[in-house]
Amino acid sequence: MAQEFKQVRDELEKAAKTADDDGLRDDLREQVDAFEDYTIGDHEPDHAILDEHLNQLRQLSQDASDDTKDRIEKALETAEDYREGVDQA
Repeated sequence: MAQEFKQVRDELEKAAKTADDDGLRDDLREQVDAFEDYTIGDHEPDHAILDEHLNQLRQLSQDASDDTKDRIEKALETAEDYREGVDQA
């Protein structure tokens, strides 16, 4: 579990560094912080929480371009793969 979240966090960190827009960069850093908490914490997000993160990442991807967009989409793919294994409430 932590490995997938670490991959997501790392890709989002890279995306934040390449983002041209300050607002996009700030939103990406919020997502980085959230996935960092899952990486080092003793709690896992449930299905609904993951859906919120995925929706946010999809919206950020629409606002991004080039390398930033590619990195967000890579993070999104990893998070979606993880989510498929999470039990729904």
